[in-house]
Amino acid sequence: MPPRQRLAPADRRAQLLAVGTRLFAAHPYADVRMEEVAERAGVSRALLYRHFAGKEALFAAVYQQAADRLLAETRFDPTDSLVEQLTQGMDVHLDYFVANRNAVLTANRVLAGDPVIQTIMTNELDALRARLLTVLPLADESAREAVSGALKSWLVFVQTLCVDWLTHETCTRTQLRDVCIGAAIGALRPLFAEDPAPDWPPHRPGAVT
Repeated sequence: MPPRQRLAPADRRAQLLAVGTRLFAAHPYADVRMEEVAERAGVSRALLYRHFAGKEALFAAVYQQAADRLLAETRFDPTDSLVEQLTQGMDVHLDYFVANRNAVLTANRVLAGDPVIQTIMTNELDALRARLLTVLPLADESAREAVSGALKSWLVFVQTLCVDWLTHETCTRTQLRDVCIGAAIGALRPLFAEDPAPDWPPHRPGAVT
């Protein structure tokens, strides 16, 4: 074990989260040991357990941190088109999913029944839905409720599809992203008087018209 550095509690927690993030990204959940986390951080197991009660608590903190970062990096700019906003949001999330495949599969498969993990994911999806609602041209409260319901179902669809794709890549990343964007537009079009995405689908060279 490397010599222990004296750190303030907040800095020590951040260090342990960084080590946990790397390990949960690199290995399946079952292969990550708290002993290795402590060793890589240069701390005792007792100190690690003072910050996190167990592996589940450490993973939950890692995943909460990731959810917060994804929300911060997902931009919803009303000056952008709906397609541009959806593309940016999907790319931010797919970047994370690909780089942290094991962590995403842990949250959605291994710990799918954990109420803390479920709360983290539900809160992020709700936040994304709320932010999308602020940039869409909604006529009234009735329209807002209809669009909110469609977005809620769409976000669950995207989550399920992306997890399946991480398990078995049946298409390219670009195709996956476009399927998700197309599903959103298809769900929203009937709810607007004017087409919210007249630029979709994009023209693809060689496509049959």
